Amino acid sequence: MKLFSPLTKPFLLPHWSQDIVLAIPRIVCGFLLTSSFGADKFGLPWSPADKNLGLFEVAYWFPNDVAEYGGLFALAPTFFAWMGAFSEAIGGIFLLLGFQTRIASFLIICTMLVAIFMQQIQNGLWNCLAAMGFLWVGIFYMTLGSGRFGVDYLITKKLKERS
Repeated sequence: MKLFSPLTKPFLLPHWSQDIVLAIPRIVCGFLLTSSFGADKFGLPWSPADKNLGLFEVAYWFPNDVAEYGGLFALAPTFFAWMGAFSEAIGGIFLLLGFQTRIASFLIICTMLVAIFMQQIQNGLWNCLAAMGFLWVGIFYMTLGSGRFGVDYLITKKLKERS
């Protein structure tokens, strides 16, 4: 637990209203990641029915796309496809809730770097904007944590009361 405590403890702003403003991009980006970007590639209860995905199943086409990146990605495309889809879908849920925000943000950052430099950059900068936006949000919340309006705050508050 001591290992996760510094990762979980969020940075708090001086006033709760500032923490509300801090929570808005986290909630919006977490919702978008899990409901749209992740749900199209990873089986979740709210994944579109036409995708025909079982729970935690990766879309059939995604490992093939990942294998085309070459290098390490070609050696284990199913693993990397599953991790990328997981970080968008489940990492989005964690970001939305403010639960283990820094860990989820790290996974999202890794996925967005791959999306930018291995998938979208050859299509021009305009196609990179969504991934770049999620990248910057991930960097922001990996630094600050969830703020006062997230599960991380409740966890650290409860741990502080126990000690």
